[in-house]
Amino acid sequence: MRTRHAIRLLVLDVDGVLTDGRLYFGPRGEALKVFDVRDGYGLVALRRAGVEVAVISGRRSAAVSARCRELRVRHVHQGVADKLAVFERLRARLNLTHSACACVGDDLPDLALMKAVALSFAVADAHPQVRRAAGVVTRERGGRGAVREVCDLLLARPARVRRPR
Repeated sequence: MRTRHAIRLLVLDVDGVLTDGRLYFGPRGEALKVFDVRDGYGLVALRRAGVEVAVISGRRSAAVSARCRELRVRHVHQGVADKLAVFERLRARLNLTHSACACVGDDLPDLALMKAVALSFAVADAHPQVRRAAGVVTRERGGRGAVREVCDLLLARPARVRRPR
C-alpha cells in the first residue's frame, strides 16, 4: 500500500503528542509514560505505506526508546534542544525536500519545525499558538489517538489534508 500524497516523512514530538504530556514517577524516580495503542497501529500502517517516521523529543526517556523499538521507528532523537537542526540533518540524510515532510507538535519548542515542513499538525489540546500555526488541528488530544488521526488522514484522505495558503 502506498500513500496518495507527497509526504515521505512524518516527524513526531513525544510529550503531549505520543503521550498526554503527563509524567508519572515510580518509587525509584523513573519516569513512566502512557502510549495509545491506536497511535502505534497508525504509525505501523504509515511505515508500511512507505512513509518514514521520526521522533524528535526534548526529553530523554527509556520508555520512548522501548516504544520506538517496538514500532520499528528507526529515527529516534531524544534530548534535543534544537529540533529544527536535527530535522534538517535527517531530511538531508534521507534526501527529502521540505515539501515531502510533515510533523505533529503540541507546544512552543515545536514551532520552528512546524514552519519548516510542508504540512504541520497540532494536537487538539496543543498550546494556542501552536494550534494557530498548524495547517491541521486534530480532533483528538495528544496521547489519546491524535497520531492515529494524522496517520489515517495521510493514508486515506490526502485530498482533505492541505496546508492553508
